[in-house]
Amino acid sequence: MIARPGLLGALMLIGVGFAPQDAPAQETHRGILVEKLHAALADEAEAFTGVAGWHVLDLTTGETFSHNEDLIFPQGSSIKITVLLELFRRGDLQPGLLSTRLPIRESDMVGGSGVLRHLTDAGTEMSLHDLAIYMILYSDNTATNLLIDYLGMARVNGMASALGAPSTVLQRKMIQSAASARGDENLSTPLEATAIMAAIARCDLPMSEASCFRVQEILEIPKGGAFADPLPTAVPVAWKPGGITGVATAWGIVGLEGRPYAISVMTNYGSSDTVEGRYGRGGELVRRVSGLVFDYFTKLDGATEYGTRVSPSLMRRVRGGGN
Repeated sequence: MIARPGLLGALMLIGVGFAPQDAPAQETHRGILVEKLHAALADEAEAFTGVAGWHVLDLTTGETFSHNEDLIFPQGSSIKITVLLELFRRGDLQPGLLSTRLPIRESDMVGGSGVLRHLTDAGTEMSLHDLAIYMILYSDNTATNLLIDYLGMARVNGMASALGAPSTVLQRKMIQSAASARGDENLSTPLEATAIMAAIARCDLPMSEASCFRVQEILEIPKGGAFADPLPTAVPVAWKPGGITGVATAWGIVGLEGRPYAISVMTNYGSSDTVEGRYGRGGELVRRVSGLVFDYFTKLDGATEYGTRVSPSLMRRVRGGGN
């Protein structure tokens, strides 16, 4: 891999086998931390009035934390990550594809999130690459639908299936209430969504390394939201939220220098009110789970076998035989 700042710099630890081994006497200590996280997450699941699921993968050790990880949840805008992946896969196969420009017409414009719906009819053309930026950064539904039409739903779903996520399916374009009412919902499971994010983190994708890096960079562009709000701005986070009435989701990679992890959190049957904060109850659950998991991994980031704290880069050098 080519080293670069941000998320990938943290994920380089995966490729060099940086996985501190617990001294036998300290396994009990680490187990206590694990039990505390399990207990705190269980409390959140019990207190949530709807249905919640999550799957967390330690990208250093392979350890997981899960709840309802095999349940299928509606995704809202988190499913747009699969559209992004198919676009860059196709870009490798068709040089110049990402520069292809599409007109933005009034007939293409849909409501919900985004800004393109405010443009004048056919007054603007945008490249597929820039539509992808709008899709991820602003969750622009018009941009997303243009990309879906261009790429094809079957191709997008084929990408997800190739990554071992057959239950991750795009069944309708954005802002199609009638299709949603018929049950044509965009779906995934916490287990599959986290597997997709782990594949992105490792660049284990059917595309070039350069395209994978660009996917990471686009997902890493800072944006606010329930999942990212508990995390320090200095920590690179590649992620995409999703939200429709009663549903809140997030897929992410958190690039802690010495302990990166992939995570997805999903809720449904939630209330649309904001009694528990500006996110709604589902979004608040996403925020709380994200914060608890981050707190756990920060305890491990740069920790020695005995729980003392050192620089992760120093530990990497020492364990790798450096000075």
